[in-house]
Amino acid sequence: MAGGIRGRLLPEQQRRTLDELTTDLDLREGDARSKQSAFWTMLVLSAVIASAGILTDSTATVIGAMIIAPLSTPIMGIALAIAKRERNGSLRFVAAGVVLVVCVGVLFSLFLPADYDLLSNGQISGRTSPGLLDMIAAMATGLAGAVALARKDVAAVLPGVAIAISLVPPLAVVGVCLGKGDVLLALGAGVLFLSNLLAMVLTGSLVYAVLGYAEEAINRDERSTRRRYTILVVLCVIVLIPLIANSAATYLLLRYTNDAAAAAKAWVSNDPGATVTGVTNHGLSMTIDVQTSGELPPTSMLLSDLQGTVPDFVGITVTSTRGQVVELRSVGFPSRTR
Repeated sequence: MAGGIRGRLLPEQQRRTLDELTTDLDLREGDARSKQSAFWTMLVLSAVIASAGILTDSTATVIGAMIIAPLSTPIMGIALAIAKRERNGSLRFVAAGVVLVVCVGVLFSLFLPADYDLLSNGQISGRTSPGLLDMIAAMATGLAGAVALARKDVAAVLPGVAIAISLVPPLAVVGVCLGKGDVLLALGAGVLFLSNLLAMVLTGSLVYAVLGYAEEAINRDERSTRRRYTILVVLCVIVLIPLIANSAATYLLLRYTNDAAAAAKAWVSNDPGATVTGVTNHGLSMTIDVQTSGELPPTSMLLSDLQGTVPDFVGITVTSTRGQVVELRSVGFPSRTR
């Protein structure tokens, strides 16, 4: 069965040799000095581009940093090392690269004003709350990248793989958030990077093993290989726990938001001058925005309708375009009417 999968993924005439793959992914092979110089130069530039794109909330600029994607080389080098059952120093390059990019992000955070709202920036908010789908996408991307590197005829897809996987941008977000003193947001972005890293290494090493590169390796310590895969799987499971929890929380908040919006629309339905313009979440608090030409309708009915649909620990506030603000209930406290 493995031979059939290998033939479909990698026809023999398109297969790159183990030496070619090692030369590309091991920064200590061949002209190591030039390769490492290029790696660090591109990594610094990628970190600067990513940090600038994040601070300006520019998707195009951040994509530019993704295309450079220098961290993907040693990460896939780790995957190849696991498949070959040897050490090649790639882990040290990744660790040092992580520190460098985070430091660049911290430096760029100095350009932000003291009262800057980090979550108002789409490039930051989109990378500080990873979910299970991010891990699934990362595994598929790692699979695509490993196959593309092993084949001679699909190298053109590598820029797309680089864009699909988020490596440098979340690290830059970690640095920016740390620079602004928000450890929780930095932790969220760090989990995103770690999940992408583990997914790429796990899928990449499995692909290289299936494609027969492990069989060509000289050093074949089966116990060492099993131990490495066990560690990888355990780490992936550990990372999956917060991803699954965050996905569940996101789903529940979305459901609560939709229920609150439906209740609010029913609440203003008898007032021809009132319209619900949106419902937004801020952690454990919810804001219902109402456009009205006069005073807000009595809120007691709305609070009663929300009682069974939105948990009591979620704070609810109603605001109107005329500047009226009604706090139906506070975060974590029993509901009360105002």
